[in-house]
This record gives sequence, C-alpha cells and structure tokens, in this order.
Amino acid sequence: MTQHEANDTVAAPEPVGTGGPAAGPDGRTTVVVITHNRRGELLRTLRLLRELPERPPVIVTDNGSTDGTAEAVAREFPEVRLLRPGRNLGAVGRNLAVHFAATPYVAFCDDDTWWDPGALRRAADVLDARPRLAAVTARIVVEPAGTEDPVVAELRDSPLSGPDWLPGPALGSFLAAATVLRTDAFREAGGFHPGLWLGGEEELLATDLMERGWWLAYDEALTIHHAASKARDSTERRVLGLRNTLWFTWLRRPAAAALRRTAHLARTVPRDLASVRAFGRACAGLPWVLRERVAVSAATEARIVALEEARRGSSARRYVG
Repeated sequence: MTQHEANDTVAAPEPVGTGGPAAGPDGRTTVVVITHNRRGELLRTLRLLRELPERPPVIVTDNGSTDGTAEAVAREFPEVRLLRPGRNLGAVGRNLAVHFAATPYVAFCDDDTWWDPGALRRAADVLDARPRLAAVTARIVVEPAGTEDPVVAELRDSPLSGPDWLPGPALGSFLAAATVLRTDAFREAGGFHPGLWLGGEEELLATDLMERGWWLAYDEALTIHHAASKARDSTERRVLGLRNTLWFTWLRRPAAAALRRTAHLARTVPRDLASVRAFGRACAGLPWVLRERVAVSAATEARIVALEEARRGSSARRYVG
C-alpha cells in the first residue's frame, strides 16, 4: 500500500449528493470543449450545456475551424469563454482551456457530447469527498437510440482493484469526452502530451496520474450523452489510435513488455494500409519517444497488464488490434 492509499482509507462521507436537476447553480466545475469544423454539433452541445441546472462556466477551444464555428459561438454564446489558438492543437486544446479554468474541477466534453442535468454536481460531490481521486468517468448513452456505449461494460467490469472509498470500479484510463477531473491533478501530471495530438491520448495521462498516486474511477450515477458526429474520418482515427498505442507502449512500458506488446499488435492488427501507415508514423517518432521514455513502476505496470488482458476481446477497442 502506498502512502497515498494509506491516507485515504477512511471511507468517504455518504450519501454523496445526487445532484438532481432541481438543485441550483454549482460553480465547482468548468466544462471544457474542443472543436474543429463541427459548428452545428457544437452549437447544439452549447445549448444543452446552457440549460444545465449547475450553470457551469464553459470554455471552448476552437482548433482552427474554417466553417465559421468561432464566429457563431461568439455571436450566440457570449457567456462562453472562446479560445482561438489559430491552429488545430488536438487534445492540447484542452490543456489551453484548463489553463484558464478557475474551478477545482474540469469536465471534459466533446462537441458531440453533453452532460446530463445534475451529473456535474454529483461528480463534484464525489471528488470533494475523495481527495486522492483524480478523475471520475461517466456512463455513456448513445443518442438518439438511448443505448449504452459498448465501452461502458468494460468500465463497469474493470479488472483493477482499488480502495473501498472509490465511487465505483477503479480504472486504468479514462475517456476524455466523458470524464470530470481534478484540476490540480491534471496540471500536476502535465495534461495531454502534445506529441500524441489525438487518438487514445488519455492512456498516457492516466498512467502518469497513477504513477503520482492518483486514482481514477467509474461512477454509474453519472451520465453523459453522445451523438457521434458524422464529420469524422474513421480510418484516420484508427491510424492515430494505433500510432498512439505504440507510442504509449514505448514511452512507459518496461522494455520486455514493450517488445511483447509491439509484437502482439503487429500480429493482430488488420493487415491493411491504415495499419502500415500507423506503424510507419510510430517509427518516425521513435527519436523523440526514446528521448522522453520513462518506464513505469512495477505496480503501475501490473495494472496495465491486467487491463491489456481484459481488453483482448474488446469489440469497443478494435482500432488497436
């Protein structure tokens, strides 16, 4: 047991507030949204966020949109803080937004997701009561069908063990479009790595949080809605996801484990041009990856191995082989 675990073995006060829709404003959480050329979807999300009973402050990073997104947000949502870096920063757009957040918690939200009324209050209550909990991930409901995202089953059945004060199963990673994080923990771990840009970028940050003694958890009582955007290149997403899986493996896994994982991916990913591109891009980045490589502790590696084994048959993670 680490010192951090020993300090948090006292059970959190219960019950944690339900954060029902009837409750008033709650200023503990800032909603952070990144967007790129999805004006219509972003405006819908901002309308739904505006209606939340918590009335959270919202920060939008427009990643170099050329479809009038920034102008529409400025015109229709003057209360939203709009950041315009002038280029597509990918996940680092979230880092930029968190820099300006003045609340103890930040709720990440994509331009095609939105939080359920009361969920942000519940998440803040959960984090208030558990000072070593860095992030809490919500149940994801796919719209318009109203069905659970397949990845929810994996979150609910996480193989990781954790202290009994967690609000739900311990996690080894999180989903940026469906997670509320402790602002100080996010900053302490350095936020999202600029080298990964987008595509499974959460795994590296989650691992760095765990290495610092933080916990991540799933909470069944939180809900976020996802209406997947049609403005996406699924093949490019798979390329980025596989490339970043390789980079994460080489950046943080012990040498033997990194070699085994790389060989497994090479054997099991689809034998197509997208996989070739992903491996090619990953190899092109080897110089900076090796410069920044820091292998994790044995305890963190054991968690990664447990997650890896549980995900082998995952239908929700086929893009990584």
